[in-house]
Amino acid sequence: MHKVIYDTDPGVDDAMALLFLHRHPEIDLIGITTVFGNASIETTTRNALFLKREWNISAPVAKGASVTINPSRKEGAWPTFVHGDDGLGNIDVPETVDVPLDPRPAYKFIIETVRANPGEVTLVAVGRMTNLALALKEDPEIAGLVKSVVIMGGNFYVPGNVTPVAEANIHGDPEAADIVMTAPWKVVVIGLDVTAITTMSRGYLGDIAARGDKAVKLLNDLSQFYIDFYKHAVDDGMMVHDSCACVYVVAPELFTSISGAVRVVCGGIADGQTIVKPDGRHFPPGDWDGLPSQIVCTGISSQKVIDLIGDTLLKA
Repeated sequence: MHKVIYDTDPGVDDAMALLFLHRHPEIDLIGITTVFGNASIETTTRNALFLKREWNISAPVAKGASVTINPSRKEGAWPTFVHGDDGLGNIDVPETVDVPLDPRPAYKFIIETVRANPGEVTLVAVGRMTNLALALKEDPEIAGLVKSVVIMGGNFYVPGNVTPVAEANIHGDPEAADIVMTAPWKVVVIGLDVTAITTMSRGYLGDIAARGDKAVKLLNDLSQFYIDFYKHAVDDGMMVHDSCACVYVVAPELFTSISGAVRVVCGGIADGQTIVKPDGRHFPPGDWDGLPSQIVCTGISSQKVIDLIGDTLLKA
């Protein structure tokens, strides 16, 4: 069993990934930590509590960061055109959800849970990296106690999705992402190189909903707005960004990768760009030297990933 803390900003694709984690038989979901990004921290936390209630998830929810690790960064408008005004596809999520929060802030929850389970916890982070960076800042030793970190974010050999060079999660808090990438723990980066070519059609999801229970039907309902948004890029479907990171935890053989030190550009016109220095490549001395080698996924068996997601969602 993989003990997983899911760091998330629900978010439509976050919701699919959450149901995957909840239902996969090899995953023990031991915590959900929220972060701002697809919506405000109040909205993403409410959405996590809503999905916890609707899907009968036992894992506790801890509320996380509401601003970037460098508070002088200015926040733009929330991407309501992607995820809807309520963050979950405009399905009229209730204003309040009567489910208790864990009393600890997310970074404390991460620290204490990792310390209670040394060498066993995988952090799956599919939003901004702020909570993970705050945990490292508070307790740097946890880097040696975490089993692995799997993130959805970044882009290396393909364009970005919020600027020509940057992906949304990394661009939302580049300083935090650079802290996470350069820490002495094992990071696997699942970025646009693989997620942008892994799409689920409206019909495929609809078929799963027709065969599945009310949890999958809710997922299908909340995904429709998101699928409509993707009409510019996908033929009547959606990119399943966050679920790809979750699939890696249980089926890394479905991905190909390179390894090397990773840095994140902080500031300027390339703000949020992720750059890997591949192992074995030699350059003059620079800012990638002496840093841990991380795993960057560059290839994916997309249909096998989609089928694994579909099969898992149907496990009631």
